Amino acid sequence: MEVGVTLNNELEAQISEAFCIFDTHGDKYIDTRNVGNVLRFLGCVPTEKEVEEVVKATESTDYPGETHILKFIAHVSQLLMDRQMEPASSEKLLEAFEILDPENKKYLTKEYFGKLMAEEGEPFTQEELDAMWPVAIDPITGNIPFTFYINQLRHKPKIFEIAEVIKEELAQAEKEKGKKPQQTMF
Repeated sequence: MEVGVTLNNELEAQISEAFCIFDTHGDKYIDTRNVGNVLRFLGCVPTEKEVEEVVKATESTDYPGETHILKFIAHVSQLLMDRQMEPASSEKLLEAFEILDPENKKYLTKEYFGKLMAEEGEPFTQEELDAMWPVAIDPITGNIPFTFYINQLRHKPKIFEIAEVIKEELAQAEKEKGKKPQQTMF
């Protein structure tokens, strides 16, 4: 995909591709309200606070309310290489669900889970709950069998694997740069 900016590696290409989906005018800017959407499209799981921090770090000074692709790529690349906003592992999700299921039924009711998601931690909106139900609820029982739901969520975003490779490549390049023989003045 031609984006009109120089991309240095696969990580930047992936971020650029996600960014461009939300660049409705094709001008290399997105509305800052779409920053969270781009991050989630990449497979990140940011909190609202993390989205606000990315907006603050990448918002254009010339065009408030807009984020430019180059600033976004640079900032988000570093976040991904630092493994920020990474989804929880299947094991951690299972642990959390087991805590919520002290009777060991292996499922949660829609009512109970919905109440938790709407009232605890970083609350879900009704719209977010409505989007979650088709994936989470067993259509036969109407409950959330959490091992099934975890399997629906467990795809590990490729973006974090790409970020890890790029981080290693950059570290290796820095290491090699430091090993260059010193030139003498004689």
